Amino acid sequence: MLVTTHQVALMHGIPIEAIRIDPTRMAQGIMTGIGFLGAGVVMKEGLSIRGLTTAASIWTTAAIGILAGIGFYLPAFIATLLTLLVLSLFRQVEGALPSLHYGQLSIRFAHNNIMPQRALTELIKQHSVTCANPSYASLENGQVFEYIMTIRTRDRDNYRHLAESLSSMPQVREFSLAPTGD
Repeated sequence: MLVTTHQVALMHGIPIEAIRIDPTRMAQGIMTGIGFLGAGVVMKEGLSIRGLTTAASIWTTAAIGILAGIGFYLPAFIATLLTLLVLSLFRQVEGALPSLHYGQLSIRFAHNNIMPQRALTELIKQHSVTCANPSYASLENGQVFEYIMTIRTRDRDNYRHLAESLSSMPQVREFSLAPTGD
């Protein structure tokens, strides 16, 4: 940014009419490049999207760097304080808000001892877990029946309690409960 704002002093012997001074072009290039870096930080993982705050922070840091680079120290300082304040405030708000924890549940039964879906759904609800998008599979030449579903809860410990219940049920051949995200 300093090079673009001081081109006349750096270009000795070149007529002033031949020098095009436009520091906004450099800023635009920086912000475009940083936008691509920020987009690389954003990841979709299962049902959640991660990295949005990190991407916004990278972009804001670049903008503050541009302000400092062209010598606008007071706006850069104010922007830094505002950024820190907003990020700190959002961290507290995020911690106070209830959040949902998603997971993937698959349960296998012997084909001659399948738990009805309604009973399985009730068992899951008893642990304060909800389920959605069930799918079904017949495996091992029809000897095993499998339910696969997306589950969610507000308390991660509910997954442990559900797993303990499932492991104590003799008709459950196998199960897998895999939380997604954090």
